[in-house]
Amino acid sequence: MTKRVTQASNSAVGVSERNGVGAVISGKNLTLKSVADLVESKAQLKLDPEAFDVVKRSRAIVEKRATDEKALYGINTGFGALAHERIPANDLERLQQNLILSHAVGAGDEVPAEIVALMLLFKANGLAVGLSGVRPVIIDYLIRFYNEAVYPIVYTKGSLGASGDLAPLAHLTLPMIGLGEVYRGQARMPAGQVLKELGLPPLQLEAKEGLALINGTQFMTAYAVHCLLRIQQLLVTADVVAAMTLESIRGSAAPFDARVHEARPHPGQKKVAARMRQLLRGSQILPSHIDCPKVQDPYSIRCVPQVHGAAWESFEHARQVVERELNSATDNPLVFADGDIVSGGNFHGQVLAFILDYLAIAAAEMASISERRLFLLLGGDTLGEIKLPKLLMKDTGLNSGFMLPQYLAAALVSENKILAHPASVDSIPSSLGQEDHVSMGATAATKLVEIVENAETVLAIELMSAAQALDFIHPLKAGEGIEAAHAEFRKYISFAESDRLFHDDIQIALQILRSGKIVKAAESAVGVLS
Repeated sequence: MTKRVTQASNSAVGVSERNGVGAVISGKNLTLKSVADLVESKAQLKLDPEAFDVVKRSRAIVEKRATDEKALYGINTGFGALAHERIPANDLERLQQNLILSHAVGAGDEVPAEIVALMLLFKANGLAVGLSGVRPVIIDYLIRFYNEAVYPIVYTKGSLGASGDLAPLAHLTLPMIGLGEVYRGQARMPAGQVLKELGLPPLQLEAKEGLALINGTQFMTAYAVHCLLRIQQLLVTADVVAAMTLESIRGSAAPFDARVHEARPHPGQKKVAARMRQLLRGSQILPSHIDCPKVQDPYSIRCVPQVHGAAWESFEHARQVVERELNSATDNPLVFADGDIVSGGNFHGQVLAFILDYLAIAAAEMASISERRLFLLLGGDTLGEIKLPKLLMKDTGLNSGFMLPQYLAAALVSENKILAHPASVDSIPSSLGQEDHVSMGATAATKLVEIVENAETVLAIELMSAAQALDFIHPLKAGEGIEAAHAEFRKYISFAESDRLFHDDIQIALQILRSGKIVKAAESAVGVLS
């Protein structure tokens, strides 16, 4: 998972000073940056002592009121459409066990381990808020699974994104009660075997605990964080790649003049324009064609700040929403310190569904504009002003050059246009009509991963093509940041003199892009990008 995160507080980040040993979760201050740091450091989790006390007090309220004559949803009643069914006191534990068994109905592909790890972390943090009424041992099991890299097998399909992510979280919970399967390292094994290896007895869920474990938005939130980290890397890299393409087609830097962007001062637009100026600093190519008759570049070059900048603002809005969600109680009902147990709707994922769809549109557009720049590089300039070999290879005819990489990019861009249709505009009633409006945020989450993967591949193809094109411009030097990025890229992929297996080049370019090496190389020459 890529670490690069720029927007976060330097003080309360929710993960304590590690001292090389552990990281304390408190239910209060997780951020995108702290999650990225935690994943990279592989720090061991611990529950904050203050949060432990709050959780214990919350649990005491549930235990005191579980046998109330008053109906308390999910504690002494059935669930969903069965909320009016009272459950006898001697069946309260069985009720919670039945809930997990009946709700573990996931289908589709297995959720990747890195996302399951985030689900464990976020569920532990959400329960640490102290409004769910669980025993601390529930959080201890989640933390132990995270620390031991024991990842329950969870499936991508089955959540409607309201009443929480019920099916995925039920699968996350199964191994804690000794059921289902997990991955430990590369080995897939029965949960009971892993519990035995860890010296843990299967959890016996008590009143409300099963409900607290599966109510919540942690599936959607885990996907959102995973995608935000990848999109952030994608956005920074896209600016570097766009600048390389601009140099290769002898584009103009005039559209990045600071005065243009002060006249329309959207923060993302200003940020990207400043980056372009920074990356192009010291260019020999720009002054070499200053007197050319071309008046303006195509939009895919000229409007990079306006398009990339809009995507940055989508990212920033989504980050803020997700960071609030990370430290929220998304359970139902909530248990308050004054003894009240209140039914609400914090499990409803609409706020996440909206931003996941927003990110999908932004990522799809980043791929779309990248493919248009790629088209220019290959000789698609309708004005005939770009002096590069057709398809970026000298002996075309015998060689097809970069023709088919552009086909792949076009296919992925078109697929993204379909995937970017908002999931959140849909809803379907469930639970006999009791749950009559749902967010479909889980669908938005899983398709966002596909869009991001497609966008990364398209940008990797543009990077590969821009590097090839720039070699035709040498010995004139591009901007200092671009030359550094180009040199880094050439450590892994050589100039293509003739046709070769471009599939392999694309896969290598994709790994380079995801690694952040191109950005780091550019920054080594021009400083941290604005």
